[in-house]
Amino acid sequence: MTQPPVWRRALQRAIPWAITLACFVYLYTRLDAAARREDTELFDYLARVFAEVSWPAWLALMIPYSLFYFLIDTAVVWRVVSWFNTRIAYADVLPIRGSSFILSILNEQVSKGAMALYLNRRHAVPGWEVGSSMLFIMFCEFFYLLAWATLGYALRRESLPAAFEAIPYMALAGGLFFAAFLVFFRSGRGAAGGLRERPLFRAFRRAAPAQYLVVMLIRSPALILAAWIYARAAGLFGVSVGFGEMLGYLPVVFFGAATPGPMRSVAITFWVLLFPGHEVQMAAFGLVQHNFFIFFNAVIGLVFLRRAQRELFGD
Repeated sequence: MTQPPVWRRALQRAIPWAITLACFVYLYTRLDAAARREDTELFDYLARVFAEVSWPAWLALMIPYSLFYFLIDTAVVWRVVSWFNTRIAYADVLPIRGSSFILSILNEQVSKGAMALYLNRRHAVPGWEVGSSMLFIMFCEFFYLLAWATLGYALRRESLPAAFEAIPYMALAGGLFFAAFLVFFRSGRGAAGGLRERPLFRAFRRAAPAQYLVVMLIRSPALILAAWIYARAAGLFGVSVGFGEMLGYLPVVFFGAATPGPMRSVAITFWVLLFPGHEVQMAAFGLVQHNFFIFFNAVIGLVFLRRAQRELFGD
């Protein structure tokens, strides 16, 4: 397979860092202005915010949520693989999904590649077929977030920044694209050797419309619980947020978290945008929420790592 040009690969590596740099320049500007309003230095203000948080109470919220998310996310992988690749027990998916969280620190797509490798070696599923299932999961995740973001916009339209008025148009465009996408892959028309018949799209050729919905429904309890958890966690940082309000904000923030770049910088920036007047508190909140989630999931992965290595490579 032909390698992409060097400049294109360099650009692909540079874009996430450019996004991150732009976010942190913006954040510094906003946070420094907030600290000046309080007549204090920025780092002193941040230190005060962190010192006032009840960290045991925060951990009591975040650890159970992270474990619950792990179980839900594993259920999605198990369901899709069982549909399109091979019958596999839910308990057998736990170690490889847990271990792949370690790679999620670097890149979520790399972690899905690790799951594809496991299924290929452990169950002799062709790599392209597994890759198709992972692509199906990512496709469903986009529309799941878009659906919840649209609901969130409907719930909290008056309190969202003007930029979020694009969400209904995105939802309309996404709905039209999804309908055309289903017709394309479910229709019997077209040449057999065309784009639709490529191995990478095997899961989409086999998927019924209801299966897309099932994947979104399996994920939904994690988002509903996240709204409850994040609302209470924000209170520990000194910002009062109701469950309904957080349910409106969270899908939009999770879209930001899916943007490539270290430290989930776009998601942190969204929190600052959404809560003017609480810039420093919400920057601290976003920083610890998203990065704890990443690194605690990696700790879950360490629990399963030895078993996953044994199943992949033997003793």
